[in-house]
Amino acid sequence: MSKILIGRYVAGDSIIYRMDPRGKLLATILFILFVFLANNPVSYVIVTIFSFVAVAATKLKPKIFWDGVKPLIWLILFTSFLQLFFTVGGTVYWQWTIFALSSYGITNAVFIFIRFTVIILISTVMTVTTKPLEIADAIEWLLKPLKIVRVPVDKIALVMSIALRFVPTLFDETLKIMNAQRSRGADFNNGGLITRAKAITPLLVPLFINSLETAIDLSTAMESRGYRGDQGRTKFRVLRWSYLDLINLAYFILLLILLLVFRTH
Repeated sequence: MSKILIGRYVAGDSIIYRMDPRGKLLATILFILFVFLANNPVSYVIVTIFSFVAVAATKLKPKIFWDGVKPLIWLILFTSFLQLFFTVGGTVYWQWTIFALSSYGITNAVFIFIRFTVIILISTVMTVTTKPLEIADAIEWLLKPLKIVRVPVDKIALVMSIALRFVPTLFDETLKIMNAQRSRGADFNNGGLITRAKAITPLLVPLFINSLETAIDLSTAMESRGYRGDQGRTKFRVLRWSYLDLINLAYFILLLILLLVFRTH
């Protein structure tokens, strides 16, 4: 759990680190949308190349991204497995009751695997190169049009920033509780699914109590410092666009053009 990169910032120095968080967030959203335009091997190769180029541009060790993707590999493989044996089409190689292995199922399983992997990679690129508070500022900027219909954008951004900030803390706290219970003889690795689920259940109570205590301490600290939401609030971190953000958006527009060119109907 300590290797999960959700909400974790990894210090570094590259062109992606110097980009505006709003541009990175917008580019990530666009990429996730563009991935669904891919529907043939050529377009998925293009998406994969663009993803690995973005990963390489961070100048971080590939192991960092592998450690971030690894906890989700089983979920990706399970989803691909469902596509592999429950999707029928094209040439059928094997079939037994509701299970079937067909050319369409194999192709769809590979596409689903690539789709999930590249989405996780690009999301990880944004997460590890952008500080949680900067991500919250970018989300607040993206949601600004909703202020017209009286949506509390500032409060939503605050909740998201707190959540992003404390996700790594929650994982670290869970790991500490697990290690403490292991030292008292608890076993989380052996046994069947039901046995492991029962072993994890005792973690929930102390984790829930610690989370509540952290929330109470945080709210007390915010009240003692006079936090009053968006009333008279100024920005300590001023976001500015630069030519790097134009390069970033142009990169993903190029991806869109290539996907539309090679997309089959």
